[in-house]
Amino acid sequence: MPFVVDVSPHKQGMSLPCSRIPVVEEQRLRDAKPDYVFILPWNLKEEISQQLSNIRSGVRSIVFTSPDVFLYMIKMGYDES
Repeated sequence: MPFVVDVSPHKQGMSLPCSRIPVVEEQRLRDAKPDYVFILPWNLKEEISQQLSNIRSGVRSIVFTSPDVFLYMIKMGYDES
């Protein structure tokens, strides 16, 4: 995982605990246009999905984790569990 995105400016510029994975701003995600976006805080799935709505054109799939892994295939128009 090359980076983690957080909207909080207090977390940006830091790294995830026990790792060297940088925490960056949303613009980095827009610029990267990744095939997959992993949403790790499953309890914020709805809120983060809403925030991602403006960059979905470049994202093929969103993966939600915990308590179960859930893959939402954006361009194919169906859900897989």
